[in-house]
Amino acid sequence: MAELLKGVPVAAAINARTAADVEMLKGKGVEPCLAIVQLGNNDADTAYATSAKKKCASSGVAVKDVALAADISEAELIEKINELNEDAAVHGVLILRPLPAHINDDNIRAALKPEKDIDGITDISLSGVFTGNSVGYAPCTAQACIEILDYYGINLKGKDVCVIGRSLVVGRPVAMMALGRNATVTVCSSATVDTPAHARQADVIIAAIGKAGMVDSSYLSEGQILIDVGINVNAEGKLCGDVDSSSADEAAAAYTPVPGGVGSVTTSVLMSHVVNAAKIAAEKLR
Repeated sequence: MAELLKGVPVAAAINARTAADVEMLKGKGVEPCLAIVQLGNNDADTAYATSAKKKCASSGVAVKDVALAADISEAELIEKINELNEDAAVHGVLILRPLPAHINDDNIRAALKPEKDIDGITDISLSGVFTGNSVGYAPCTAQACIEILDYYGINLKGKDVCVIGRSLVVGRPVAMMALGRNATVTVCSSATVDTPAHARQADVIIAAIGKAGMVDSSYLSEGQILIDVGINVNAEGKLCGDVDSSSADEAAAAYTPVPGGVGSVTTSVLMSHVVNAAKIAAEKLR
């Protein structure tokens, strides 16, 4: 039976560090604040916003709720982002995406100041991930994968890592972060010929493809570490990951469950980014 790399203790460790920083900041009269920008009433966006707000409440982080109409113009949205950029009381801005089709995502990402980009969506933040410089913040889900590996003492140095998925939200940034830990990294996508063969050669698989149970026994070999980023609903209507859990139980040394794995760490990473942004802003004011 494989070990479960549960996210709850990882999140708790991050939360403890964040709580200490919040207490320190409030002692100096600074209240960390996250602005959450949501367009329309998309169920997935609302669920994530609700989760983030609960985490803010438990972390001592204030929330500025920016609820906008789904048909807002691109110019109006950019104007609202500029207001948040200039609001000294707001330390981080979370823009829930994907945006409506009539809005250019590139223009919105470019409008946000990197120092308030706590989910790593701007080109400047991503450049920090790709160059290894501490500029901005990494996408929260990608960092959550690394936080789990670190917490459980899984050293990537010299390991073969197979990342399945190449999005800018998880796949590409987590591949760069693994490279930064001196791993040898293969990135597979829907265009890859024989992804299972690449995956079987890996010591660590990070699955972020968005297909329920796709990573089955044909992808796995004995003793692997599996980080499952997928959040899907299977035919029975149950939440599941990209990794087939029964296959993982039989072959892997350890894997993250879904639910209760990467997703449970992501909002804690988000809070840590907001609080760190507040610390940096407070230092600049000094």
